[in-house]
Amino acid sequence: MMRVELRGKVVLITGASSGIGAKVAVLLAERGAIPILTARSVDKMEKLTASLAGEHAVYGMDVRSDEQVRETMARVVERYGKIDVLLNNAGYGEFVRFADAPVSHFQEMMDVNYMGSVRCAHAALPYMLQAGQGHIVNVASMAGKMATAKSTAYSATKHAVLGFTNALRQELQGTGIAVSAVNPGPIDTPFFERADPSGQYVRNVSWFMMSPDKVARAIVSVIEKRRLELDMPWTASAGAKFMLLFPRLGNALFGKLMNRK
Repeated sequence: MMRVELRGKVVLITGASSGIGAKVAVLLAERGAIPILTARSVDKMEKLTASLAGEHAVYGMDVRSDEQVRETMARVVERYGKIDVLLNNAGYGEFVRFADAPVSHFQEMMDVNYMGSVRCAHAALPYMLQAGQGHIVNVASMAGKMATAKSTAYSATKHAVLGFTNALRQELQGTGIAVSAVNPGPIDTPFFERADPSGQYVRNVSWFMMSPDKVARAIVSVIEKRRLELDMPWTASAGAKFMLLFPRLGNALFGKLMNRK
């Protein structure tokens, strides 16, 4: 498989102030790419830039704002002339029982996790179409393939991201623009400070958690190889396939095991 040379590639990353987004930015800079860090927290991103080698940029951007997203994409293209890769990484989760969650819980999470990806892709796509090349990488989750208790909102957003990704990929066939999904399981990042403030879930699945470095390297590999989809770890991928094929048996065998929140 031919690898894409990342040197000189302009890669716009959402949710780049911490966690996976920040790790990917460091790896891209090491490969000579031009990471464009975007998030609401400009202070955190500016601290991160001290560890970035080579050309890079920071833009404050809230993926919930149509205006901010369009303006940021335009400013990046004005400065660099292109957006080669869009990495839709911004998102959050909160583990709440459905009966205890207000409707706003679902609306707000969908606005960030799903509509944030839609807004960014919609704003970046015209520039990619004009250039005749590009790559949209959406960070979804294994929760988008295998939903679990207390994650009705989060799982729904990630199912939506995967549906959007798969449909957009088909629409863009023949345009030179690749569309990829990365579906990680639990990762040891600040994500769980909000999703699991009690620490119960983290304690229960600590043996299963992946390091952010491992996931960041995998995302960079997806960009380099223009791989269409990556599930990780393989055990979660196998479990998701089993649940899809044998839902009744899967729930009977693994229902209690997966309900660890």
